[in-house]
Amino acid sequence: MPVRSLNSPVLKWPGRDEVKKALRSWLEEQIATHPEIVQLGYFGSLAKDCFGVGSDLDLIVIIKDSSLPFEERATTWDFDALPVPTDILLYTVKEWQVMRKKGGRFVDMIDKEAVWLYGTKAHSSNSDQ
Repeated sequence: MPVRSLNSPVLKWPGRDEVKKALRSWLEEQIATHPEIVQLGYFGSLAKDCFGVGSDLDLIVIIKDSSLPFEERATTWDFDALPVPTDILLYTVKEWQVMRKKGGRFVDMIDKEAVWLYGTKAHSSNSDQ
């Protein structure tokens, strides 16, 4: 999370590269603790290159399956290692396939801007090098 200097009331917000580095490290841990991950990527300000002070991290994760309702899935994930507030959307493969078939603005946006860090990149030509 953003940190305050000991001698200053000013918050220091992590930069884009720092967030991407932390995200890659966090991803390695998640792959080990969540074998259900099929794909993981980010979208929003970090993907659009407009990340700055106050930005959060928007993640999309496709998982094999889940017995938990959509709203409860993120409760089993630990975001403490990520340096900014994080929003995560966890869809099962089946849910994601249905959404892709129906289409819509959200799916179009993910197709256009998502940067996939793990798994098949068939849904996007973006990748984070």
